[in-house]
Amino acid sequence: MAPITFEHVTKRFDETTAVDDLTIDVADGELLVLVGPSGCGKTTALRMLAGLEEITEGRILIGDRVVNNVSPGARDVAMVFQSYALYPHMSVYDNLAFGLRNKKLPKQEIDRRVRETAQILGLEELLKRKPKQLSGGQRQRVALGRAIVREPAAFLMDEPLSNLDAALRVQTRAEILKLQKRLGTTTIYVTHDQIEAMTMGDRIAVMSKGVLQQIGTPEELYTHPANVFVATFIGSPSMNVVPAALLGVGGAGQLAGFRPEHVRLGADSGSAAAYDATVEVVEYLGDEQLAHLRLGEIEVVAKLPVEPRLEAGRQQRFSVPLRKVILFDESTSRTVGTAA
Repeated sequence: MAPITFEHVTKRFDETTAVDDLTIDVADGELLVLVGPSGCGKTTALRMLAGLEEITEGRILIGDRVVNNVSPGARDVAMVFQSYALYPHMSVYDNLAFGLRNKKLPKQEIDRRVRETAQILGLEELLKRKPKQLSGGQRQRVALGRAIVREPAAFLMDEPLSNLDAALRVQTRAEILKLQKRLGTTTIYVTHDQIEAMTMGDRIAVMSKGVLQQIGTPEELYTHPANVFVATFIGSPSMNVVPAALLGVGGAGQLAGFRPEHVRLGADSGSAAAYDATVEVVEYLGDEQLAHLRLGEIEVVAKLPVEPRLEAGRQQRFSVPLRKVILFDESTSRTVGTAA
């Protein structure tokens, strides 16, 4: 196990800057999630750490060792990819043991590691099976097992759950989280799914267009976003952002952001921003309703209790507590405070 450091790391492909001056310190044993839309640079950052991409500028350290010019096999990291990349002709046991045999470890040590890893992941009864005899979730566990069995200084995971269906994705991410806490291995986890990021990360690093936008705990990013991009990327449904004047808050050149779950039906006290909106669509979700509202020329979303039921086509009054309204500078998109 070891801390990981990106020091002003930049990666250019010809005229394109994929990662721009990235600086991050990952603590020993921490699970850090790199999150952002496709093309934001998160996978490139991970590949530079793994040694699969050269660094244009800056330094990467694993522990206290600069690894810029260290070969991938000598970096003591294990990578789990989106594809399972299992050897189809080998049993689960042999898939797990393959890398250890290449390292010429003693047979007894290989057997110990394979069986311990199989026990951790619940694969004991599958060791003799071939990949084609496994479900998608079982194959992903074998792929994780190949990383665990190496006992590396760090795990690097690149969208490892993308090939799983929704229910299995929820189950497997919980398994990965429990496993990481149990092993205490420094882990960098790349995903475009902000729900995965929020539920898994000790901290989250949000990237956009190669630039780190904000890094912090899930709660910090949710309650104190640094800018409009982070505010709208973190949280589901996304934060509503409207001209501040529509809510009667803030000043000239400011935007107001508020989350759907903070909207209330009807006028609130004087410590709330109230507005009239037309209900356009109502999504019934069982325990709550998601209402799409027309506020002037802008659509906003409200997540409300299921009662009283809203009806499409009706105009209603809604309100948001001022302390939940975040103000942004319209020209820079950066957060300037709350409306309270």
